[in-house]
Amino acid sequence: MSFSRPSRPERTQTLIALQLIEFGAVVVSAIYGILLASRKKMDFVGLFCVAFAVAFAGGTIRDVCLDRTPLFWIANGHYTIVVFGLALIGALFPRLMLALEKYLALPDALGLGLFSVVGTGYALEAGTPLFVAALIGVITGAFGGVIADVICNEVPVIFRPAPLYATCSFAGAWVYILGERLVWESSLTLTLSLGTVVFFRLASLKWNWHLPSVEHPEDGSEE
Repeated sequence: MSFSRPSRPERTQTLIALQLIEFGAVVVSAIYGILLASRKKMDFVGLFCVAFAVAFAGGTIRDVCLDRTPLFWIANGHYTIVVFGLALIGALFPRLMLALEKYLALPDALGLGLFSVVGTGYALEAGTPLFVAALIGVITGAFGGVIADVICNEVPVIFRPAPLYATCSFAGAWVYILGERLVWESSLTLTLSLGTVVFFRLASLKWNWHLPSVEHPEDGSEE
């Protein structure tokens, strides 16, 4: 299944927008990783490792799948410097991190949304099938959090009964794909797809929306 490609100037504008969004995604995802590591009382090295994982793991897998070289954080070396600087601030001002922990859900949702949009956009530019593009969006958005949870010795949120996470990314990816197929303005497509992910993620956290889990038949008999 294919979609109508916009003209060259519009595609160039879209690529520029995706790169700007990617930088924003790196920043907010790094902040989320730092707050997550701070909650675990990690030192500077721990803060940087978790921030690095959240900011770059999903995009790295995306680039490998799409055969994009060099990897996005190597091609844009300032990304790593920014993450390093944010981790250093987090280590030097632990009280600030403690005060910001209650807002953990916001960078979580924003990072998920921004990276989902970027991943889907780059996958479409690479000419992948639409369903594959949506999956690449989910991988880009969600797998940084998976690696971070593993580092923090937790079961990744997408692998356990919990408020919607990957599902929010998947929904936003399809909004982006729909906008591309209907040739919406790039700003509208980006805004609606990002808004979809952020809204559903924050709403699922507030009202505990989650997918039903698979229960073993013997679970009830053991109670």
